[in-house]
Amino acid sequence: MDRTMPKRKAVKVIKAEMVFNERDSPWTVHYGRLNPGRGNPGSPRLFQVLGEKLPFEALNEVKKYLKTKQPSLRRVVIYVAHDSMGEARYIGRGNIFSRLAGHKKAHRLELQYFSFYVVEDRKHEREIETLLIRAAGPLLHFNTKKKRLTLSAGNINDYEAGTRFFERHYKKGKKPRRRKEH
Repeated sequence: MDRTMPKRKAVKVIKAEMVFNERDSPWTVHYGRLNPGRGNPGSPRLFQVLGEKLPFEALNEVKKYLKTKQPSLRRVVIYVAHDSMGEARYIGRGNIFSRLAGHKKAHRLELQYFSFYVVEDRKHEREIETLLIRAAGPLLHFNTKKKRLTLSAGNINDYEAGTRFFERHYKKGKKPRRRKEH
């Protein structure tokens, strides 16, 4: 019988209070870190930094904070623009702040929140972006590439070389005739 203690979850630690706190906004934005819990050495992380469903009003403050505290951080990331109900409306990959600001300017009434994910290993950014776009397909009113609104599968070449895959194909030849039920 194994009597080892279960590993504890990561512990959320707030590093800076109020990265964003505007009088007219019901939201504040904080910066923090997840530390491994006792007995949990942690595992390799997928993301360096992320922010989920932050208000667009905080975009410049988040940009300034990251520029000051993490100047070497890559700014090319996966990002999501959300509507007022928190539904994803656009998913993309590129410069966090300029791309999101452009989407907000183009769709200022529809978009209210943004999310971003700085991927630790850059070579996986395109694959993660593709996965998100395909999963959210019908919700993405402002995306036109990579999403699929039908049963057709996406292009397997959107993933990295060396990836093993399963792919659906139609059977060749005549389709079997259906029997009539009496």
